[in-house]
Amino acid sequence: MKAMSISEPGGPEVLTLSEVSTPTPSAHEVLIKVAAAGVNRPDCLQRQGLYPLPPGASPLPGLEIAGEVVECGANVTQWRTGERVIALTHGGGYAEYCVANEGHCLPWPEALGTAEAAAVAETSFTVQSNLFTRAGLTAGERVLIHGGSSGIGATAIQLAKLSGAWVATTAGSDEKCEFCTALGADLAINYKTNDWLATLTEAVGESAINVVFDMVAGPYVMKNVKALAEDGRYSMIAFLLGPKVDVNFAPILTKRLCVTGSTLRPQSIEKKTQIRDSVQAEVWPHVESGALKIPIFRTFALAEAAAAHTLMESSQHMGKIVLEVV
Repeated sequence: MKAMSISEPGGPEVLTLSEVSTPTPSAHEVLIKVAAAGVNRPDCLQRQGLYPLPPGASPLPGLEIAGEVVECGANVTQWRTGERVIALTHGGGYAEYCVANEGHCLPWPEALGTAEAAAVAETSFTVQSNLFTRAGLTAGERVLIHGGSSGIGATAIQLAKLSGAWVATTAGSDEKCEFCTALGADLAINYKTNDWLATLTEAVGESAINVVFDMVAGPYVMKNVKALAEDGRYSMIAFLLGPKVDVNFAPILTKRLCVTGSTLRPQSIEKKTQIRDSVQAEVWPHVESGALKIPIFRTFALAEAAAAHTLMESSQHMGKIVLEVV
């Protein structure tokens, strides 16, 4: 089969269209003929040699796909050949065929086109597990979502609004802020032209945020702690501005804050199946009804994966970037 391989750690140019062996599904895996694959920042980190592969992961990039089941492992009970599915993968999505655990697949809703279907798994799993299961966002609370125009940010804004929360977000341009507002954000702050904490405080008061959903970290950490209300929850999912920072832990104690975080790919098969079940119960009804939109910024052919990574790393996109395989 054709697949995008990483010839060596480096820039987007190291992504190479190659002929590789088609994977064989294990007992609880399905083999999927890939229609399209989502592009995500962990793919870029893997390409750069900065994302160590978990045990058993494919060396090929690609963490989410949409396609058709063409073969089932010996013990698969949840899917049959010919069914269209959306899958969270353990790598290998940038290819004509990819395997996925049966418990990490979801039915492909009729309402979703190919690009949308390929772009919903990774964001849904991440937001559901971190914003709701771990951080416990509930109706009537206030949430601050950083990186609101990213794929994860766009999903987080919408699911937070659908849950009944008040949503503030940050983004890097007025156009991106307008994008976030169109998705339902109550307040969108251009962090390049405003002090986002001062603007947020002016809108809702000091220390008035119940949940912070953060992919930035670095210098944002203490500002996030300051923004949080008593009994607030701080959920970290990435460190775009770095994982190391000086932290004053006193407000964490005095305000009784909970700080949590997780990465998705290294989690166990069983844990990711639990997240899939939660996504299917809580998120999928919004996907099937069309209430949750999957904004696609641009699609590329599989062989153009380098251009897709260049766009991803430019941070000019709003929503998701997708590779069309067939």
